[in-house]
Amino acid sequence: MAADLVIAPEAELDITEAYAWYEDSRVGLGEEFLGSIDACIENIRRQPDVFSVVHAGHRRALIRRFPYAVFYEHAGNAITI
Repeated sequence: MAADLVIAPEAELDITEAYAWYEDSRVGLGEEFLGSIDACIENIRRQPDVFSVVHAGHRRALIRRFPYAVFYEHAGNAITI
């Protein structure tokens, strides 16, 4: 069963800014970035404990093709990004 997901406003802002930057660089690249983010988050939801703990209970999942990572906490049935 996939865990419940909470995305902090700061994380949403980071994603929005990165999307705009990539889309300004090349039309369509921002959409590819969002697709990579979505795939990473879906992997986290399916298997939240598979990624390494990097600091004080926070885990990190690397994004494919883009130099970004998703940092998150997993407690009970909730994941907070």
